[in-house]
Amino acid sequence: MDQLKTKIRDIPDFPKPGITFKDITPLVKDPASLRIAVHQLIAPFSGRDITAVAGMEARGFIFGSLAAWELGVGFVPLRKPGKLPYDVQSVAYDLEYGSASLEAHIDAFDANDRVLLIDDLLATGGTAKASCELVEKLGAKVVACAFVVELDFLEGRAKLNAYEVHSLLNF
Repeated sequence: MDQLKTKIRDIPDFPKPGITFKDITPLVKDPASLRIAVHQLIAPFSGRDITAVAGMEARGFIFGSLAAWELGVGFVPLRKPGKLPYDVQSVAYDLEYGSASLEAHIDAFDANDRVLLIDDLLATGGTAKASCELVEKLGAKVVACAFVVELDFLEGRAKLNAYEVHSLLNF
């Protein structure tokens, strides 16, 4: 994991002063690191009967779709409002600087789906918790949540205490 940690770039004062953004673009640019990250994200879930992977817009799409490919299951994008062309279900949630919502097609999951939720970063946990709620609102079961980076000091894991949480890199 030390190799992966060197591929995370700190961007000070982004998106606003006082915040240090953890930039994953050097990691996804490097094929070896990207492969390691995806394999390590899904390793704990091998043989766990995962039937779908869901990823949050936008960086969750990168890791989620690759994880789905490796697991041999479908990928479900959880999108910002107004981006999906069919009937949707949505969940609203609060952010540290406002509010947001996520949507998925109403037929995105089957009742028997066992979903692995993937995103690049776990910070305060609001987006991840809302994503779990959306998946469950659509009738599927969230097996676990997996993240490339977890910012421990923001305690986002506490909002996900009903779920198994797996993170590759902790800061």
